[in-house]
Formats: sequence, structure tokens, C-alpha cells
Amino acid sequence: MERFLRYSLRWGCPIKLVWLEGQAMKSGNLTVVAMGEDGFDYLSARSKTKPRSLAYAQVLAAGYARGDDGDTSKKTPAGDKDSDV
Repeated sequence: MERFLRYSLRWGCPIKLVWLEGQAMKSGNLTVVAMGEDGFDYLSARSKTKPRSLAYAQVLAAGYARGDDGDTSKKTPAGDKDSDV
């Protein structure tokens, strides 16, 4: 799970996540914007400007979003958007 969270943070790519919110199981594509000791902040299609937070313990599963094969050879890290790599 941590591998996918770090992938999303580094490359600015959405990932598919399944998590618990109260007693309900939720799923969606999230883009991680910050990681902390106990949890992480993310943006989603519903919340594109204001980051929300999740605790690591709430996450049940993580994987590549639809259409993403994980090939980073043609991607630019999230912090290097102006670079011509």
C-alpha cells in the first residue's frame, strides 16, 4: 500500500484506493499530495482544490488507477512539471 501512495505523491498520478469511512467501505481515485507519520493528504475528483486526509489504518487496498500501467519512463516527477525530460 505504501508503495502506491509514494508513487502517487512522487509522480502526481491518481491511484485507486479502497478505504473505510466509519462503517462504510469507500473506493475512488485519489492523488496523494502529502504524507505524514500517521496518514496522508489527497485530492480527488470531488475535492480538487482542498486536500482531505486519511489515516493509513483506514486504507484497505491500493492499486494503479484505470489506464495506468506504472511505467514511469515517460513521466515527469510531480515537482518537475516545467522540465522537458
